[in-house]
Amino acid sequence: MTQTADDATEQLIQPNAENCYRVVAADLPLSCPMQGMYQWNSHPRVFLPIEKEGTAKCPYCGAVYTLVERD
Repeated sequence: MTQTADDATEQLIQPNAENCYRVVAADLPLSCPMQGMYQWNSHPRVFLPIEKEGTAKCPYCGAVYTLVERD
């Protein structure tokens, strides 16, 4: 099955739409906005050091990321 551009766009996550995001080890290295988020209407990508503390806050948009274990 071939994926169209419209299908790919529908799968993207709206950046900065939430204040808190739960991420797993597969999401590392963590950046805001994350992979799979729209880039054109967001801030520049910044990498966040989440591994040591388990949480990180984006200096641009204030989104808080929490590293959780996958169930």
